[in-house]
Amino acid sequence: MEIKLGLSLPRDEISIPIVRRICAQALTVLGVSPDCIADVELALTEACANVLAHATADDDYEVRVGVDNGLAVIEVVDHGGGFDVAKALEGGGASPNGDGPADSDSSDGEGEGEGDGDGAAEHLSEGGRGILLMRALMDRVRFDAVEGPHQGTRVHLEKVLTWNDRSPGAQLIRARAGGDP
Repeated sequence: MEIKLGLSLPRDEISIPIVRRICAQALTVLGVSPDCIADVELALTEACANVLAHATADDDYEVRVGVDNGLAVIEVVDHGGGFDVAKALEGGGASPNGDGPADSDSSDGEGEGEGDGDGAAEHLSEGGRGILLMRALMDRVRFDAVEGPHQGTRVHLEKVLTWNDRSPGAQLIRARAGGDP
């Protein structure tokens, strides 16, 4: 099962609840658990809020939501000239090209956010906390520089989905794999 949604949105605060609702409704129809949907919604909100705070006012931004065999993949792309993840984390060693903590996989224990015990969260600027929050909620978070005439930033989020009992999404995955629906 593969589902893809693509949105091009104005850089306006009203766009955030719209994209949240569209994403949440799609996941709800598939039968994703409410807790999992809440995590995705909050991480998506943080990524979109960063666009509003930092991207160029005249440009739209794009949100792509995909579900492929139980994995949600979300990308938020803006054309605001990019940002320095390391600066947002105040020297945390991150970089927008995917090296270091800017590219985190929560399953390996790196970059898990405020609960890592090193006290770094207390020293972050308000903006850096959103990055830690996205990392805590999602299984993988990556920041990429968008090159070319429309420079910007791509935030890549991944979450392994948990399903309600007998959900349509889980049934479709089993059917695709050749199992009983």
